Amino acid sequence: MPLTLHTIHPKTGSTKGKKRIGRGLGSKGTYSGRGVKGQGARSGVSGLQKLGIRQVMLATPKARGFKSRRPDAQVVNVGDLSKQFGAGAKVSPAILEKKGLIGSSVLPVKILAAGTISIAITLTDCAVSAAAKEKILAAGGTVV
Repeated sequence: MPLTLHTIHPKTGSTKGKKRIGRGLGSKGTYSGRGVKGQGARSGVSGLQKLGIRQVMLATPKARGFKSRRPDAQVVNVGDLSKQFGAGAKVSPAILEKKGLIGSSVLPVKILAAGTISIAITLTDCAVSAAAKEKILAAGGTVV
């Protein structure tokens, strides 16, 4: 007979059988591992409730409000624009993506006022904060 996984057995008497409780009149164990009275002692109680997971699930807070489907704008600062572009440059989301300042030209882009700008640039197809617009116009640039 070949030695395979389904033919291997332990030596006779070397292992002890599992104690089967709650299986008839002659079984050992008075409460069969269910404790004393209560919901957990009745039939139909799942193992999760016995582990106390039911209480944890009841304690988790409900989600409130709503989640907007509108994607968050990708942020670019005026200081980053002055470092990456020369005077008279045209700036659009596609160009910003090529330069690596944003991840995707499809998602909305917003220009913020952090940093300084001293070059004139033409900005198109981007949302611009009021302070950033003032800085770009003061440097001689345009916002379309």
